[in-house]
Amino acid sequence: MGTKTVDETGVKTDDEKTVKAEEEATTDQTVGEAGEAEDAAADTDDDTASQAAAGGAVEKEGSTGVGQGAAAVVSAGLGIVSLTGSWVGTVASARESLIGQLETSSSSNVGTLIEKGYGDAWHATALWGGAFALVALIVGVVVLARPAFGAPGRPQAPWIKSVSWAGVALGVIGLLLAVLKYTDILLGLPSTG
Repeated sequence: MGTKTVDETGVKTDDEKTVKAEEEATTDQTVGEAGEAEDAAADTDDDTASQAAAGGAVEKEGSTGVGQGAAAVVSAGLGIVSLTGSWVGTVASARESLIGQLETSSSSNVGTLIEKGYGDAWHATALWGGAFALVALIVGVVVLARPAFGAPGRPQAPWIKSVSWAGVALGVIGLLLAVLKYTDILLGLPSTG
């Protein structure tokens, strides 16, 4: 049968029972460590899932600002175009100038030549500048007003507001200059008489 030994406390024990007890203790300890490892892995998976969900929420919020940001930049760009001129305005001006030259004859008076040859071209440039300024103004105002009609609690990025205000300001200035050019208050045609 089993042999009897004395343990550290001075009590006689059976060797086989001691070995079995030590094996069970080792097995329980191993099972306990495995359970803790599984719990830690489950916690990590939960954290990863919540971070992925949070990342998805951030991406959704970021994507709503992209359209507004793009519209704000378009508004500012159109405002700049209204001040500096556009290809369309240049072509329209050249076309009006050509039409004015074709409509007048060499026997026409100087006032008619200036009005038809250059005045109409100047007005065409003013009209196209005003059109670009008006579109810049409308787009800028829509971007600034968008949060009032969007999802509550989602603030608009400060840079979007800044660029939108720039587009609105450039649109107002461009529209004012277009009206002044069209009415000949600013850089009107020279008088011939």
